Amino acid sequence: MSGGGARGAYEAGVLSYLFDEMPRLGAKAPGFDVICGTSVGAINAVYLAAHAHALAPGVRRLADLWSGLELQHVVRFGVLEAMRLPKVLWGGGQDAQGVFDVRPLIELVTKEVPWRAIGRAISRGYLRALAVSATEIATGRTAVFMDAHPEMALPTSLGPRSHVVPGPIGPQHALASAAIPLVFPPVRVGSMLYCDGGLRQNTPMAPALHLGASKLLVIGLSREVKGSAVPEGRLPTTKAPGAPFLLGKLLNAFLLDHVESDLELLDRINELIDVGRSVYGADFVEKLSREAERRGARRYKPIHTLVVRPSEDIGRIAADHVRRGRISGPLVTRKALAMLESGINDEADLASYLLFDGAFCRRLIELGRADAHARRHELAGFFDEP
Repeated sequence: MSGGGARGAYEAGVLSYLFDEMPRLGAKAPGFDVICGTSVGAINAVYLAAHAHALAPGVRRLADLWSGLELQHVVRFGVLEAMRLPKVLWGGGQDAQGVFDVRPLIELVTKEVPWRAIGRAISRGYLRALAVSATEIATGRTAVFMDAHPEMALPTSLGPRSHVVPGPIGPQHALASAAIPLVFPPVRVGSMLYCDGGLRQNTPMAPALHLGASKLLVIGLSREVKGSAVPEGRLPTTKAPGAPFLLGKLLNAFLLDHVESDLELLDRINELIDVGRSVYGADFVEKLSREAERRGARRYKPIHTLVVRPSEDIGRIAADHVRRGRISGPLVTRKALAMLESGINDEADLASYLLFDGAFCRRLIELGRADAHARRHELAGFFDEP
């Protein structure tokens, strides 16, 4: 599951359809072995993992939580936060700061996720492994926090820019993964400071592959047009873009677009395997894998992926929500978010990451359900295949 702040409500909608509505429509209940999440996808991932023993009621509760959000349940912005802005921009002080006060988010995540249930789900076999990605501020590397069944060997390497941190996953790991730079303060885990894992690994397919997955269901948060994700919006022609517009596009580039290169690489490897089999015979992959293992690399195998993405531009949905004055919560916080609506091309990309507002989230949940329903036959086939 990908990162994207309040856009994560879309993931809750897709999960709700998969694990609650699809089985009630007569489809086989989906199963999975590994859950990987980054940023808000990490928060959804840990909640799903904690309810792996009872997915239908778990995803119903997750959708209810998103639907009932109010800004003050997640973030605050008031006089104190305004006074702290110089420290956010230039540093200083004893503790790392962010634009918003996220103590409500910390309390929400700590209380609403039954953290001990994650370990029970893994030890009892409802789930094989859980992985949550965050960015290590001191080194810029991606730290992948992994909790797995004792019989499952954790990967020793994820490449030069990533490393595995084994052990139980708690609220500090999910909050570290979701700490959008500057907007939210960095989170300390042990002796290290971490921020949003989406800076390098927004859609965490690599951890799933290193944990042995051969089929990947990916929930993305950038719009789908004719089967592929496209950059959202166009360059304005009638008005110069301001900071909110540019920062929104910057976050899109960091947090939404990485999945395309990963999917393209998987497709190329799958094509190489198919061509190799046709040219060199059915044992091509086995021979290739033996040589890879001899060199200390992983075995090769085809990877089947299915990606579900929004069919509508979430930035435009956010702009409409802000302009209609539908944001709930304290006046100062509402005004701060309203300032993030750029007024250009009917987009509010930056605001879409921060609109932890029930009405906006319900709109994204319904969009996620509708998009999953439109792909129901593909989804059913994906989970039915061995």
